[in-house]
Amino acid sequence: MTEKEYAVSGIRSVGADYVSNKENIGKENLENNIVNGKAVILHNKDRDRFVGIGKDMTTKINASIGTSTNHINPDEEIRKAIIAENAGADTLMELSVGGDIDIIRREILNNTTLPVGTVPLYQAFREAIDRYKNPIKMSENLVFDIIEKQCADGISFMAIHSGLNLMSLERLKKQSYRYAGLVSKGGAYLVAWMLENNKENPLYERFEDVLKILKKYDTVLSLGNGLRAGSIADSFDRAYMQELIINCELCDIARDYGVQVIVEGPGHIPIDEIEANVKIQKKMSADAPFYVLGPLVTDVAAGYDHISSAIGGALSSSYGADFLCYVTPAEHLGLPSEKDVEIGVKSAKIAAHIGDMIKLKKIGDDINISKARRNVDWENQFRYSIDPEYSRALFKSKNRDDAAGCSMCGEFCAPLMIEKYFRYEIKQGKKS
Repeated sequence: MTEKEYAVSGIRSVGADYVSNKENIGKENLENNIVNGKAVILHNKDRDRFVGIGKDMTTKINASIGTSTNHINPDEEIRKAIIAENAGADTLMELSVGGDIDIIRREILNNTTLPVGTVPLYQAFREAIDRYKNPIKMSENLVFDIIEKQCADGISFMAIHSGLNLMSLERLKKQSYRYAGLVSKGGAYLVAWMLENNKENPLYERFEDVLKILKKYDTVLSLGNGLRAGSIADSFDRAYMQELIINCELCDIARDYGVQVIVEGPGHIPIDEIEANVKIQKKMSADAPFYVLGPLVTDVAAGYDHISSAIGGALSSSYGADFLCYVTPAEHLGLPSEKDVEIGVKSAKIAAHIGDMIKLKKIGDDINISKARRNVDWENQFRYSIDPEYSRALFKSKNRDDAAGCSMCGEFCAPLMIEKYFRYEIKQGKKS
């Protein structure tokens, strides 16, 4: 049975028990959210690792890895997967387009406990290039065969570009294109395939075939955002909105079919449009989990896009987004290194925490670390930080072993100076 079928039948699943305990959410509440399509459970089927995404749960982080045609080093991608998991990612997306994609995917699955996602169009177009020297010659059946093969390997969720159809392309044509054009690899190749072959997107036209495969393996459908904006000036344009409308309609169909589903968006977006973007998606999708790609709030932060993304991700989460795809410092510049992956995950974790402070009122760790700073309690300052190992190492590198305070203020340490005057009141009062 699928997680949706368990929830509908009232039979408590192993996954629901796992997520309920981890998220500290009532089992009945969680099951109602799954039944109503407001939450999903991803499952690494070989490791019994479950991740809940959606209403009343903490914001989750995805780390994307994978080879390119210019850089093929499967061992490096395996190391990135391990680094991402150790840094605190909740899921991985394996997005390889170079080398033996099947072997790389299976090795990644063998080396992580995290649920792993893919974009099956990548492999379909890669194989069309290998077979015919032309991605436009991809057969419709090839992409469905690859979806089935990847699901059978144990893929937990798939970004599938079913909302990008001929109607969406009409909107794109009528608005005189875009400042940044198309930035989704899968979306761009699919648009070219549709225009060259004068055909409807098979992932839209044969959407029920997609659902049959995903339901068979209980793979979560992530409705891809092939027309997402690659510039803040393209945010909320007609093409993006048309695809979002179609994705939300397909979301209803997937729910009725019994498939767990999330909706993706928006790419680049100015900071003052984030709240509207989240609320529109939530309204049109009846509160489906929202997977945001970035979002990047400026176009000029090359080399620092993890910061731009963390700002956008924090705001998105605070307004109700459920799932953040990390961005690394290498975004727009090249394939991320192992260090870039670590930085990307930790930046996204900070963003998720900031959002959850507002969305879920999760401020316990902030209160605890504030009290530790007041008391000059270094071990608890490390304990409650996002990255205890790094904060401890940084402290040790900048301070003497016998120092009570830190080298920022030295003898002018504010907490140590005032401690004796307020210690009794603090201990006896409400803020102890």
